[in-house]
Amino acid sequence: VVAAYLEQYQLYMDSVEQAMNYVDSGTVVLGDDLAEINLSNTYKYLNPEQSAFVLTQVWGNPPQEVLGMLFPQASSIMDTSSYAIIISYDESGHIKDEDAADLDYDDLLEEMQEDTDAGNEYRIEEGYEPIELVGWASSPYYDGEEKKLHLAKELKFGESEVNTLNYNLRVLGRRGYLELNFIGDMGILPLVQNDIPTLMPSVNFKEGNTYFDFDPDLDDVAAYGIGGLIAGKVLAKAGFFALLAKFWKFIAIGAVAAFGALKR
Repeated sequence: VVAAYLEQYQLYMDSVEQAMNYVDSGTVVLGDDLAEINLSNTYKYLNPEQSAFVLTQVWGNPPQEVLGMLFPQASSIMDTSSYAIIISYDESGHIKDEDAADLDYDDLLEEMQEDTDAGNEYRIEEGYEPIELVGWASSPYYDGEEKKLHLAKELKFGESEVNTLNYNLRVLGRRGYLELNFIGDMGILPLVQNDIPTLMPSVNFKEGNTYFDFDPDLDDVAAYGIGGLIAGKVLAKAGFFALLAKFWKFIAIGAVAAFGALKR
C-alpha cells in the first residue's frame, strides 16, 4: 500500500513539474513595467499564477500575492538539495535609510521574535503550524550604494526537526521595495551565499521606479526606516509573519514519516 501510494505521489509531482512553464533565458519584467531580472543563464523564472499554485497547492503555504518565483537552472520545485526564490513587492512608501548605520541587529532580532510569536495565533487559527524565529542565519547587511538589504533568518516550523532558511534580499525603490525571499533548509545557506553576488546586480527597478527617482512632491514616504523594515513592525500588523513561507521538503518529510509509521 505504501509503495503504491509513493508511486502515485511521484507520478503526480512529475506531472506538476512538467506543467511548469519556465522562462530560462533573457530578461524578465516584473509587474507593470516595475522591475526586471536578468536571468543570465543561472536562474529560471515561473510566472505569478504558477508560482501561487506551487506555494499553496504543492507546498501548503497560506495564499499570498507574488510577482513570480526563481529557481536555479538545474533544480525543480521538488529539489531538496537546492532552494527557491519568492518575488514580491510592497508599495508602502519610499524608505529613508538614514538610520541604517546606527542599527542594533540584536535588539531588532528580539523584536522580530516577539512579533513572530504574536503572529502564531493567527497561523494556528488558519490551520497552519506555528513558527519560531530561532535567530539570524547570518549577519544582516545593508548596501547603502545599491540600496539593497540582506537578511537571513533561521526558522522552525511546528515540530519539524529540520529548520528553514529565509534569506531576504530587499531592493529599495521609488515607492516601496522589491523582496526576493530565498527558502530552503538551513543546509543550503552556503549555496545561497555563493549565488548572491551573481543575482544581486541582476535585479533592479526599471527607470522611473528606482530609489533615486523619488519625487517628494508626488511620492509618499514610508512610516519606517531600515530598522522598521528589518523588524517588520508595520508588516506584522498586516499579517506578514503569518505568511512566512516554508519549503516543500518539510511536507515531504512529514509524509515519509507517516508512511514509515504505517508500514511499522
